[in-house]
Amino acid sequence: MPLLKRLRQPRTKAATPVAVATGAAGGGAGSDVPRRLYADPGLPDRVFRAVLRGGGALVLAVMLLVGGFLHYRAWLALDKAGWGFLTTAEWAPDAGRFGIAAVLVGTVLIASVAVCVAVPLATGAALYISEYAPPRLRQTLISVVDLMAAVPSVVYGLWGVFFLQDKVIPTARWIAAYLGWIPLFDVDGADPADPLAPASVYTSSTFIAGLVVGMMIAPIVCSIMREVFSQAPAGEREGAYALGATRWGMIRSVVLPFGKGGMIGGTMLGLGRALGETIAVYMIISLVFDIQWHVLQSGTSSVSSLIALRYGEASEFGMSALMAAGFALFLMTLVVNFAASSIVARSRSGAAS
Repeated sequence: MPLLKRLRQPRTKAATPVAVATGAAGGGAGSDVPRRLYADPGLPDRVFRAVLRGGGALVLAVMLLVGGFLHYRAWLALDKAGWGFLTTAEWAPDAGRFGIAAVLVGTVLIASVAVCVAVPLATGAALYISEYAPPRLRQTLISVVDLMAAVPSVVYGLWGVFFLQDKVIPTARWIAAYLGWIPLFDVDGADPADPLAPASVYTSSTFIAGLVVGMMIAPIVCSIMREVFSQAPAGEREGAYALGATRWGMIRSVVLPFGKGGMIGGTMLGLGRALGETIAVYMIISLVFDIQWHVLQSGTSSVSSLIALRYGEASEFGMSALMAAGFALFLMTLVVNFAASSIVARSRSGAAS
């Protein structure tokens, strides 16, 4: 009879089935107090958790060491230049006049052109591979995209210099002729309507460098997007078809909302790669220390190309100035990655699906 009364009484929020069973077995009035349970994760789980924590701490430590080293080597130049280091376009460290205004603008413009080229191309390729391609062709395309992501940047640079640059000049001339009223696409000292105008004003430009870098980062962005698109729930796909949606309607209502976080993450990863690209950009551009807003016009600059160009001939103070430029690029990529992390955290893949 006491057992039936105890089982009929409502249990407290903190009580557990194990605690009630213990109280019933004891039979005493004070045995209703729940007993705290502790699950021992075991040695393998503890070792695995320690390894993960150690790996995360090691990554943070390496990042802090790299940033600290750059700041230490750059302090001599930063102390002398002050805030003018961010606003000066000239680069003459030994004369006391140097800054990264021009190379910073060039870096952002090249990366922006690369992202504008790579993201639509990568999105279309990822959707075709995951949704439209036959199974046999799909595996071949996945292997081709992965191989393209592993091609060295110098190969892309050679391809851009000896093949792409001559093929793109007519396109650049057409853009300048019909969109030249936009300051970004204007070309100083050139008449796009004149077919006999020299083509040298369109070579070694931000546009060509951005195209090459865009082709470099497109396979990486495509791989990430394809992997996310392929994980869209099959039940929701079939549900969209059952409601009468076409394949594009299913992609628009299920696959794209599900892969939103992966699309943002892949785009930001490609942007970080584009900001730090060195060899391909260095082989294509004509480095000028002037703020060049015209993306179709010859002459541009980037932080990584500046370091590659002046590293071998730099004095002690010039090396400190180059380290300061590298430190600025390091901070810029950190800001981009942290911004991407916050955006992805608010738009996880599948959150809107």
